[in-house]
Amino acid sequence: MQNLEAFRELINTPKKIVITTHFKPDADALGSALGLAGYLRKKGHHITVITPSDYPKFLFWMPNNEEVINYEDYKLRGKSNKLIAEADIIFCLDFSALSRIEAMADPVKQSDAIKVMIDHHTFPEDFAQFSYHDTKAAATAQLIFQLIVLLGDESLLDVAICECLYAGIMTDTGSFRHPSTTPAVHRIVADIMEIGVNTNLIHRRIYDSTTAERLNFLGYVLSEKLVILPEYRVAYFTVTEEELKRFNSQTGDTEGIVNYGLQIEGVVMSVIIVDRPEAVKMSFRSVEEFAVNQIASKYFSGGGHKNASGGKTSGIGLEATVEKFIGILPEYQAELLAVPI
Repeated sequence: MQNLEAFRELINTPKKIVITTHFKPDADALGSALGLAGYLRKKGHHITVITPSDYPKFLFWMPNNEEVINYEDYKLRGKSNKLIAEADIIFCLDFSALSRIEAMADPVKQSDAIKVMIDHHTFPEDFAQFSYHDTKAAATAQLIFQLIVLLGDESLLDVAICECLYAGIMTDTGSFRHPSTTPAVHRIVADIMEIGVNTNLIHRRIYDSTTAERLNFLGYVLSEKLVILPEYRVAYFTVTEEELKRFNSQTGDTEGIVNYGLQIEGVVMSVIIVDRPEAVKMSFRSVEEFAVNQIASKYFSGGGHKNASGGKTSGIGLEATVEKFIGILPEYQAELLAVPI
């Protein structure tokens, strides 16, 4: 971390702190926020976690989840804005551009609070006084764990904190399958297990707590909405707004579906394209050296990691988005066909 000693001094006396994440936080974003909150509370700070939106129910088990404020809750919007305006420090976790917090961006930008950005995504904006940014890190939760160790506060790590951090590391590594799973990641997980975290239980809470409706939705998407383009080694899924309503889709229900495309022999890139009320949202996944973040940033107003990125289109609809996606594939055909798998 840059200016580690100055940061240590900053958090050595009690402060009013707000912690936030990117819009639609996943396990890494929320786990990092709640894990950091648990640590900072032990140092005497007053902590509020405010997320820009809701998040999946399969994350509700995390310790102190009940204290999280959803900025989209208009009944609490005034309280949220007051907390942001009066904060001494605002931690920005698992994102590196203020646009990623949507409606919260202006209040956070206008706050006089010291901003601290901790993230592992590419192309960070220069909005924070302190930053701990490493694109080689497997997860933001990994960076939170490392920062606590760097500060010499390993003794403050407990089961509740480490449950949250483990959830972030486990999910962002694809259950330790992605290339970002380094020896350092396994050593951190070993430390977490020695602290007493039941890693099997966390895996079940996240991956084995679905609903019958979600399983029916998954089955429908896999059987009816999968398109394979062997000439490009690409698979993609589309989901309409009507289909989301038909299956009573909830936040998080489309999460992970894109990964099924990569289970198909020969497929290098998988994409899911979902028609949401606010925009057409896209998730990209790839294997080996094929970088989907370049496609996401160049054509779909997005970005992320080399093998896992997101994007969107606005104002053109689902059908036109699919046409645009298929239209750019010839540009990447040679690269896709060259990937050894």
